[in-house]
Amino acid sequence: MSQILPAGSLAGRSALVTGSSRGIGADTVRYFAEAGANVVVNYRNKAPRAEKLGAQLRELGVEALVVGADLTDADSVQALMDEVRRAFGSLDILVLNASGGMEAGMAEDYALQLNRDAQVRVLETALPLLGEGSRVVFVTSHQAHFIRTTPTMPEYEPVALSKRAGEDALRDMIPQLEERGIGFVVVSGDMIEGTITATLLERANPGAIAERRESAGKLYDVAEFAAEVAQAAVDPIPADHTRLVGDTGSFGAE
Repeated sequence: MSQILPAGSLAGRSALVTGSSRGIGADTVRYFAEAGANVVVNYRNKAPRAEKLGAQLRELGVEALVVGADLTDADSVQALMDEVRRAFGSLDILVLNASGGMEAGMAEDYALQLNRDAQVRVLETALPLLGEGSRVVFVTSHQAHFIRTTPTMPEYEPVALSKRAGEDALRDMIPQLEERGIGFVVVSGDMIEGTITATLLERANPGAIAERRESAGKLYDVAEFAAEVAQAAVDPIPADHTRLVGDTGSFGAE
């Protein structure tokens, strides 16, 4: 991974990325640490992987707090924010990256619990830590962002609908956030090569990734998309609060 944000540009700042022990979240939190931010690595399970990443980030000379939390559980989310307050006192950047819904053996409404209810819960619980000038970034996909105008693969539809519901619920909070001087941006990406979601979709629908790559001309990989997420935390906020990453030509306008 190459340096994305200027070295030292986030010195003295603090950033929490949910679901950051692997994939897009891990690369995003690494970009913040490389820019000098103190960071929070959040994970649901597989603590050793998260702890290993935390140790790597500390070698960059920043503080790295590693906290496990089930974002669908209110007490667990509150405990996460309590840890952040104890360690850093406040938050400058909150990236709502954790998502799911294609896992086997979960409750029927798990996608909605995680992709809508938990996103709102995390933001509401973090509000006391977010001061004027702070930034909230919600990570989603074109397949979810445009689900009202463009059908997606049947295997992904429940997740897409739940993520769009989460995006809408968070957008409803924009006036409240702006009153506090908190910026909000949605980062929507095309199918990202190398993610768990892409792997699961490919398993359910062989050839889906190659077909989308041919249609779009290019698909971003995990590190490239994470760089866009990291930039969204510092770049000027678009008028529509939306940063679109990758081809949108085959998606109907909202």
